[in-house]
Amino acid sequence: MNLANKITIIRILMIPVFLVFAVIEFPYHMASAVAVFLAASLTDKLDGYIARKYNMITDFGKFMDPLADKLLVTGAFLVLIQLGRIEAWIVFIILAREFAVTGLRTLAAAQDIIIAASSYGKVKTVTQIIAIVILLMDNYPFSLLNLPVDTIMTYAALVSTVISGLDYFKKNMQVITRMK
Repeated sequence: MNLANKITIIRILMIPVFLVFAVIEFPYHMASAVAVFLAASLTDKLDGYIARKYNMITDFGKFMDPLADKLLVTGAFLVLIQLGRIEAWIVFIILAREFAVTGLRTLAAAQDIIIAASSYGKVKTVTQIIAIVILLMDNYPFSLLNLPVDTIMTYAALVSTVISGLDYFKKNMQVITRMK
């Protein structure tokens, strides 16, 4: 197993640590959860960089890297529902897009087509991570200034998620039309 794949596995192992820190109360538990979430999010960039730079791209990495990302984001959004910081309908739309694009990529792979991440997808990822962090922190420090940054970032994440999903399907309709 190469270094990039080991980093992906570390990210997956960080998910339950993040979840425990987020839901079990102890001093600074949420700050600890945010730190683990951010570290796990950054490993996504790191493993991709290492895989490309050192030619460590593997089938395992192609499958597990996006799965690890989806598990991390899904876990975070489910915790946020539990904490009452995000509406379930918003999370449903976000997760539905994730499943739909994953399904599209699976169909494409069966046709030997690779769907690379788009710029819209990258914006979606960044806005989701920012929204998750702000929501985990219960809008701190913006709440001190009475600024609804949590709400703004939640809707920014929702809109960017929908736009990126529509973009993937628009650019890859041939995958669906070629199905037998």
